[in-house]
Amino acid sequence: MRRPMRPVAPQKDGPLSNEDISSAEVQLIDAEGDNKGVVRTRDALAQAQELGLDLVLISPNAVPPVAKMLDLGRFKYAAQKKAAEARKKQKVIEVKEIQLRPNIDTHDYETKMKAVGRFLDEGDRVKVTMRFRGREMAHQELGMELLLKVRDTFEAKAKVESAPRSEGRQMVMVLAPR
Repeated sequence: MRRPMRPVAPQKDGPLSNEDISSAEVQLIDAEGDNKGVVRTRDALAQAQELGLDLVLISPNAVPPVAKMLDLGRFKYAAQKKAAEARKKQKVIEVKEIQLRPNIDTHDYETKMKAVGRFLDEGDRVKVTMRFRGREMAHQELGMELLLKVRDTFEAKAKVESAPRSEGRQMVMVLAPR
């Protein structure tokens, strides 16, 4: 038997307000920020409606709960703007990867090091990967020397987050900006 779709009740986000406040008494703070003391919730709601404001629970866990008279739409708008500003200011730290080979030429090495320096200046972590192919596996010490050279080059700008370690056919080192 098919059941008809029931509409899902919309969930309210944000603090409890007006008729949603279930406690009998609240600590009331008026629109100017003055403490009016402990008042019955119905009376506080009536006072707020007279002023054309909403009664909003600021601290629901207090005994009695603290409620303030304010414009709920303006309060939610300000909270939304504040959250958007916080998101805009946060920096997502990425891990950039630079791949090298043990027999890299000097100009190629310099170009890759410029890129590493740029990544570190932007505040990103850099994963330096040394790849070995074929007979290069017999001379892993060359790769280790190159990774240590990279570490020494950026000693002032970066700290070594993970020292060079061998993982199968490659060596990996992670640098983080200071």
